[in-house]
Order: sequence, then C-alpha cells, then structure tokens
Amino acid sequence: MRRMAGCTWAAALMLAAASACAAPAADLARQQTQAERRQASLRERIGALQKEIDAREAARKDAADALRASETAISRIDLQLRDLGLAQRRAQADLTNIEKQIAAEQIVLARRRDELARQLRAEYASGLSPWAALLSGGDPQQLGRNLGYLDFVSQARAKALAALRAELDRMAQLQSSAANRRSELARVASETAAQKGKLLAEQKARAGVLARIEGQLQAQRAEAGKLGRDDQRMTHLIDDLQVAIARQAAEEAARRAEQARKAEQARKAELARQAEQARQAEIARKAQQARQAQLAAEQARRAAAAASANDQATQDNPGGLQPRLTESSTPRLTPPSLLQPARPQAQQVPEAPAPQPSGQPSAVAQQGGSPQEDTESPVHGPHVTGTGLKHGLMMPVAGGVPQGRFGLGRPDGGVWRGIVLRAPAGTPVRSVAAGVVVYADWLRGFGNLMIIDNGRHYMTVYGYNQSLLKHVGDPVSAGDEIATVGSTGGQVESGLYFEIRYQGRPVDPAQWLAR
Repeated sequence: MRRMAGCTWAAALMLAAASACAAPAADLARQQTQAERRQASLRERIGALQKEIDAREAARKDAADALRASETAISRIDLQLRDLGLAQRRAQADLTNIEKQIAAEQIVLARRRDELARQLRAEYASGLSPWAALLSGGDPQQLGRNLGYLDFVSQARAKALAALRAELDRMAQLQSSAANRRSELARVASETAAQKGKLLAEQKARAGVLARIEGQLQAQRAEAGKLGRDDQRMTHLIDDLQVAIARQAAEEAARRAEQARKAEQARKAELARQAEQARQAEIARKAQQARQAQLAAEQARRAAAAASANDQATQDNPGGLQPRLTESSTPRLTPPSLLQPARPQAQQVPEAPAPQPSGQPSAVAQQGGSPQEDTESPVHGPHVTGTGLKHGLMMPVAGGVPQGRFGLGRPDGGVWRGIVLRAPAGTPVRSVAAGVVVYADWLRGFGNLMIIDNGRHYMTVYGYNQSLLKHVGDPVSAGDEIATVGSTGGQVESGLYFEIRYQGRPVDPAQWLAR
C-alpha cells in the first residue's frame, strides 16, 4: 500500500513538474496573442479615426492634397525597399556562411579520399587479399594472422567509406542550401528593381503634380489663415488620439478587472472544493476508527468468552485432563496493528494553498486555467505607452539645423508650435524617447506624419517625412529609426517638423532637447 502511495505521489510530482515547465511557454504565447490583439484593436481605432478626419476635411480642398497619393506611395515603396534590403543582406550573409562551410567541407572530403586511397594502395602493394591468403597453402598460423590483418583493413576501409559518404551527403545539402539562397537573392534583386522603378515613377508623378500646383501652393503658403487651420487640424488630431487611447485603456482596465474577478472566483471555488474534500476525509477517518474500535471490542468479548469456557471445562474435569480444543473454542489473537486506529492516508486530505500576496494571482488561478493578468513592460504593451519624457532628449535628426523658435511669429504668418530641423532628404529620423506609434499616415499640412505616445500624457510629433518606417501599434525605443527626412505636404525644403505635446497642448521642444 505504501509503495502504491509512493508511486502516486511520484506521478503527481512529475505531472506538476511538467505543468511548471509548460506554463512559461503557454504564458508567453498567451501574452503575445493578447499583445497582437490589442495592437490590431488600436490600428482599427486609428483607421476609423483617419476616416473621420478625411470626412471632416472633405469639404475643404488644399493644393497639397494633390500630392497625397504620390507621397503616400513613395513612403510605402521606400519601406518595402528597406525590407527588401534587409532580406537581401540576410540572404547574402547566409550564402557567405554556406560557402565557407562548403570550402571547409571540401577540405575534409579531400582528406577522406586521401585516406581511402592510401588504404587501397597499401593493400595492393602488400599483395594480400582474402582469396590469395586462403589459396596460398602456407603456414596455417601465418594464414590466420594475415586473415586477421585483412579483417582489420576491411573494417577500416568500411569506416572510411561511410565517412566519405556522409561528407558527400553533407556537401550535397550545403550546395542545395546555397542554390536556394542564390535563388532568393535573385528574387529579391528582381523585386527590388521593380520597386525602384515604381519609386522613380512615383517621384516623377510627384514632381509633375508639384510643378502643376506650385502657384497654388505659393498662394496658400502666404495665407496666414492656412497655418492656423494646420495648427487646429493637428490639435484636433491629438485630441482624437487621446480619446482613442483613453478608450483603449478603459477597455483594457475593464478586461483586466474581469480577469481578476474570474481568477478570484476560481480561487474561492478551489478552496471550497479542498475544504469539502478535507471534511469528507475526516468523516471517513472517524468512521474507520469507529469500525476498528468495534472490531477490537468484539474480539475482546470473544476472547473473554473463550477464557470463561476454559475455566468451566477445568472445573468440570477435576482430574486434570486437558480438554481437546477445537477451532471454535480457540481464541483468535488479533495483531496489534488491527487494534490500533488506522491513520488516514496523507493524500486523502489535500493541503490548502498558501496565501498569496495582495494583488497577485493565486496558484489555483495559475494552474486551474483561469486567465492571469498581463505582465508586459510599460513600453511594449499597446495599452501603456512609455514612461513620459525627461529633459536632455536626443535630437530626432543628427546634424539638423533648427529653424524657428517656439511661440514666436512665423515669417509667413501664424506662431511656431514646434521647430523645423533642416536636413537632406533621406536622413534618418529617430525617436527621442520610448513609446508606441499611435499615428502613421499622411495629414494635410504635415505630409507623412508620425505621432508617438510616450506615456504620462506626452506625445512627440514628426512631420514632413519622406518615408514612415513604423506602423500604428509598433513599440519603439529611444534612438530607433522611425522615418526619413523629406519635404512632403507641399514643403519647399527638406526637413523634419518636430513637436512635443503635453495633455494635448504644445510645449517648447528646446526645453527638452539636449543642447
């Protein structure tokens, strides 16, 4: 019985260990699925917001709107070319590695062939073969030694042939991998050439549209009211984004609260089940003790009756003759183990789970299948966006020449809400702090625009970009390349328009950027 109990406990421990090993992988997959679902939800919200913006601005036409299709296509094609470049570099690195392995394998293969050739040459030079040794008619002892030597030589030759065959198979696999990588490189090169052709066509189309509407753009640049409308448009966009992010956070908080409620219900149900099991086990233990006590009393009564019968027989036979004891008159001796109350088995009473710290899911909730709360970092979860901004931020464009000063009047009217960093087209634009991309699209007055939610009501705005290299919902870290400098939105010179917003209001970037 003890052996069976020990086997049961061992099986339970092995099952618990297997569950503990499988839990991290399952939790990681679940968290990744939830993050992807939240990212898709955020993209859906921003897409609906973009449709609302387009509908709101449909009544007012701007000369820069004619550039929207070409500038958006240029950004998309540039991103595809970037991805193709990365794929080409990875494939080229793999091909280089495979070619190095092929060169090393050729050296090993040549060495295997030389070993086999030396063995065959030595056997031929010695003039020994199994048939020659058997037909030589020489000394039997010498014949046995020769046959033993030939057996050793044949085994060595078989090993050499097996090694040579393995090296040939390895060489064939490497050559097949190299051919696949070369095919992939050819495909990527062909696709890259096609995308470059599309990029040149879109750039020509943009140049044609720009030349056609240049007069209208100049007139609108001179119009002070246009800058005011652009600022108002940006403010509306920021407000709408904050509402969408707040709604997303509220839904996420409600989902977490529901998960916590279900986990607490599961924990209470498990505790109640364990308490019921303990109660049933205690009842069974007491019943077993009562049965054992009753059995012991019955055995004692029978022993007393047998002793009384013996005494009576002695009195009836005064001559001292011992009566013949029969099975029915012989008292049955009960082992001491049967007279003691049985102890309940340990596995019948499940141990109550240890109390969990406040705010953490219990082991019952973790192992019983109830959903756990997410443990994502504040930067990488789409519902939590960074840890705010700190003074001394890096410049978004290396070597950019600042133009304009926050709060002062602009030459063409309006007031500076941010700064423009003049730089050549294609210069990398980097995120000044960690956060999550909440907008990556074309906006009238700002061209290809990216907005990053940095957390704690801070947002950073990057406009006039030539290409946007991140999508809505993508997490970014400080220094990540997120775009390239351009002149989209009808700008004359290339540069980056940069803003910092706190609670929807623009603040002076010069107070935050490192000098």
